[in-house]
Amino acid sequence: MIEIAAWLTIDENEIRYEFVRASGPGGQNVNKVATSVQLRFDVRNSASLPITIKERLMKLAGSRMTTEGVLVLDGRRFRTQEQNRYDVTQRLISLIKRALEKPKPRRATRPTLSSKIARVDNKKRRGAIKRTRKITSKDWE
Repeated sequence: MIEIAAWLTIDENEIRYEFVRASGPGGQNVNKVATSVQLRFDVRNSASLPITIKERLMKLAGSRMTTEGVLVLDGRRFRTQEQNRYDVTQRLISLIKRALEKPKPRRATRPTLSSKIARVDNKKRRGAIKRTRKITSKDWE
């Protein structure tokens, strides 16, 4: 079980790891060892997460979420499989922790009187500048 918060854990069976050969540095090992890790977590069908957290997580994941509702995280920062696996798991945990935080509701506000006056003054100033550029019939004669 992976602990996200005191009240929330994820079963490790819900997470799939795939190991592939990574691009980048690796020396003589580069063509032999699959060090890059691809973590797959089925958010839509997860029994561990409440519905509200699933929705927020899917929104936060963005392009890392497939159309089937599977979150895919790539890890190739380190040279060893174990480090990449740990790194990608920690990134999943931090992403879920961000989804746990409820977004602050926006309170509607009105513009202040001084901001309204400033806006109108700015519009009048721009209009005056444009009026001076105006070509009249006298200018053509």
